Amino acid sequence: MNRPVLLDTSFLVALERETASGENGPARKFLPSLRGRQLVVSIVSVDEILEGAADEATAFASLHRFAIQGLYLAQARRCALLQRRAPRRLAENDAWLVATADVLNADVVGADRAAFERLGPRYLCFR
Repeated sequence: MNRPVLLDTSFLVALERETASGENGPARKFLPSLRGRQLVVSIVSVDEILEGAADEATAFASLHRFAIQGLYLAQARRCALLQRRAPRRLAENDAWLVATADVLNADVVGADRAAFERLGPRYLCFR
């Protein structure tokens, strides 16, 4: 499958912690299953990572190994449509990630299946 993969902040944080500690935890074990697929990080996740970073420069540098996806008109229109049609609105950042995944026709990797339930089988839980 060549569909791109959008990496949720939960995956990125786990991957960074496991890499820093040398632990072969769930994120590092899951990573080989993504081999051959484009790994994408939303600008929304960049914001979330930088907000919580103890060392912003190091966190920012670690994100450069992935393709960074900005937010554009296509994502905004999709996000508005998703939120308008939803019986229960998503949290704003989750809505942006779902809209971005839809526009890119990407799977999402994370650890919060409930937040991304509308993606169905396109949500890949790494834990």
